[in-house]
Amino acid sequence: MSGTTNTGTRTTGAVGTEGGGRAALLRSLSPLIIDALVPMALYYVLSKGFGTGTVAALAWSSVVPAARTVWSLVADRRLNGLAALILVVNVAGLAFSTMSGDARLMLAKDSGVSSVIGIVVLVSAYAGRPLMSAGLKPWVTKGQPARVAAWERLSTGSEPFRLAERTFCVVWGGALLAECVARVVGAYVLPVDTMVWLGNVILGFALVFAMLVAGALAVGPMEKMVEADVEDHAPRDDEAAHAGKA
Repeated sequence: MSGTTNTGTRTTGAVGTEGGGRAALLRSLSPLIIDALVPMALYYVLSKGFGTGTVAALAWSSVVPAARTVWSLVADRRLNGLAALILVVNVAGLAFSTMSGDARLMLAKDSGVSSVIGIVVLVSAYAGRPLMSAGLKPWVTKGQPARVAAWERLSTGSEPFRLAERTFCVVWGGALLAECVARVVGAYVLPVDTMVWLGNVILGFALVFAMLVAGALAVGPMEKMVEADVEDHAPRDDEAAHAGKA
């Protein structure tokens, strides 16, 4: 009987972990859908469907990512450094490019967002305070208290774990800077209508590249370290629980 119960518990835990991973994936991809696909669709609807001018269509489509960032800050009821940075750069870039009336500058503005974020992420990594750890933590811990506790222990007492955190930021910062260069060149070389969709392709490629490389170099090793730490502390937690009951 006890063996059957344990097996059921492990199975339930595995299903819960898989479900948590899928939920984390959806949460991670939703900003990409809102910030890239929705503005692109809105641009073509306004410019081709309603005959809105290029600059005006680009301006209105740029409002969507800014609004999404504001909503995330309000919904979380706390200041997320990365989200706040994205909002500030988006608003500043939108205001500057709208006043200039230059459609190509408005396209280049999006790459400016990537470059600023990339630079800040890289600086935070070298300063020992990785900015992207706040977003990476739920992914690695999957919301499980034991894994969250393991993360806290490792982030303060494990140099390999901290190195993996910094590596994650370096990969993402480098990918964003490379994406910035490609989009700036495209904004001033290619037709505006082409660059509206091609810019998202470049962004998507950079994101997939960063996810794959950062996953192999940082996320995978971090998950293994968290799992090992959870296993190391599990016997102590059980002993403490039994002592409390006694």
